[in-house]
Amino acid sequence: MKIAVASDHAGFRYKGLVKAHLARKSYEVLDFGTDSEAQCDYPDFVIPAAKALRDQKVDRAIVLGGSGNGEAMAANRFRGVRCCLCLNVQLAKLARMHNDSNALALGQRIIPEDQLLEIVDAWLITPFDGGRHISRLTKIESSS
Repeated sequence: MKIAVASDHAGFRYKGLVKAHLARKSYEVLDFGTDSEAQCDYPDFVIPAAKALRDQKVDRAIVLGGSGNGEAMAANRFRGVRCCLCLNVQLAKLARMHNDSNALALGQRIIPEDQLLEIVDAWLITPFDGGRHISRLTKIESSS
């Protein structure tokens, strides 16, 4: 599986932790930036990652910031991107099971470091339930 990662300065440290974790698990990672904790604007990095997901150049995306809210909003501007802000393992599982989330937003200032990789793993391995959820996703896609 090929995964895009992107962050602003406020999510940069967690992005490094996520990248190393994904590499240990043999995922292919494409890093869209940023490359430091210097102040920057998250759309400059999240939008290219979301476009890569939209264009099927990657299978999934993980975007990080201080809260993750802005990153999720930017990613969700693109048809076919279903980015969920997940602050705990339960939200990560539900994002996959019910929403077939293909993008994960994480907040470095919100999520305790000892929970970060558990959230990522839950989101990566939880399958989509399908069933009644398919019609809901179809409605979302047809509205844009």
